[in-house]
Amino acid sequence: MIDSIVAAPVELWGEEIRLEDGSLDARFVTAIRDAVEAGNRERLVALAGDLHEADLGDLIEALEPDERPRLVALMGRDFDFAALTEIDDIVREELLDELPNTQIAEGVRDLDSDDAVYILEDLAEEDQEEVLAALPTLDRAALERSLDYPEDSAGRRMQSDVIAIPPFWTVGQTIDFLRESDDLPEEFYELYAVDGEQRILGRVPLNRMLRTKRPVKLEKIMLEAEHRVSVTDDQHDVADLFKRYNLVAIPVTDAEERLVGVLTFDDIVDVIDEEADAEIRALGGVRADEELADSTLDTARRRFSWLFVNLITAILASAVIGLFQGALQKMVALAVLMPIVASQGGNAATQTMTVAVRALATRALGGSGARKFVAREIRVGVLNGLAFALVMGVVAAIWFRSPELGAVMGIAIIVNLIAAAMAGVLIPLALDKAGVDPAVSSGTFVTTVTDIVGFFAFLGVATLWFGLG
Repeated sequence: MIDSIVAAPVELWGEEIRLEDGSLDARFVTAIRDAVEAGNRERLVALAGDLHEADLGDLIEALEPDERPRLVALMGRDFDFAALTEIDDIVREELLDELPNTQIAEGVRDLDSDDAVYILEDLAEEDQEEVLAALPTLDRAALERSLDYPEDSAGRRMQSDVIAIPPFWTVGQTIDFLRESDDLPEEFYELYAVDGEQRILGRVPLNRMLRTKRPVKLEKIMLEAEHRVSVTDDQHDVADLFKRYNLVAIPVTDAEERLVGVLTFDDIVDVIDEEADAEIRALGGVRADEELADSTLDTARRRFSWLFVNLITAILASAVIGLFQGALQKMVALAVLMPIVASQGGNAATQTMTVAVRALATRALGGSGARKFVAREIRVGVLNGLAFALVMGVVAAIWFRSPELGAVMGIAIIVNLIAAAMAGVLIPLALDKAGVDPAVSSGTFVTTVTDIVGFFAFLGVATLWFGLG
């Protein structure tokens, strides 16, 4: 059974290279491994030569480290280097270290400039220079220019291959040019009309041009290029433009306002995905650059500092409990119930904080929006506080046969849920105002506030109510 699968070309697999859960079929990976082990280029190309770059990327990650460079070497010209943009950063860096620079240069030669830059920026400076030196002059100049831009800028993300047309060309001339040119971007959605100095005069969406008769000049049908970005603009700001205006493409200009590239929605999807991933990691106190392929020691070392900060804040909360040792010794029920108060506050604060951090990331809290959001969250805290005060007050009263203890529990929960709402929104806002990433820092501070307020409110009210001081 396996022999017949191994010999089958990839088109016979169809969608079956992936299982229902989206993972690669283990039999397919085994077939690839067998072909690599046997050094059978023909079979390997038949199996993997037509894979989409995303599928090929997953296949690379499924192989053992020593098998990856052998697969690339065996496939040769049939290996799509765009797959390297789809894999874990650590895996890509390790694989590039194993490949000769001549092979890397050959592989990136046919890539879109943005994909080529994505790969080249992982190389050591001397390797980068050697690869660039092996490329044609025009390609090398474009890539060197992109690599000179800041790491998270539009200039790094853009495709430098862009179609610029003089506005006096007719639709017919333009279509003929596009058909006859061998050096067009792999995918494009609109053309840009420019003057003699490459400054943008307007844009011509492909659908608009193809609906127009051949003799009509582009200047008659071009639209205003109302959205454009600079090469130095932050990629996250560009992503916001795409989301806000539902853009498909946006031109990129240099300091002299000359057209130097274009960003398309597929480039920006990666930015949005990276941003969302970074926020999720940050909320958990995990660094954005942590990868599944990182070693145990590196992962532990990177997480230690933030866990240490959490330890300090936990000690502060414990110190508050220490202030009421006498009350706890006299009334054991307080020790049983106080984690509930702190836990409810922590959960409520996390809900508010998550919404606040996301709103800040998407710039949805500008102007009066912040005030309305704070007011709404405080009202939510009051309502939930009253509801859970009633529930837990009754539970505590029945559990310990003490209506007074139920009342203390209710008061503490109301106080802590209001504090949780305020902390959950005000701490991220304050951190953002101070220039600190609220996704990274908010969680620890918010949890500390709800623990301290929860313990202090519950034990403090109990001490006064029952005279336990």
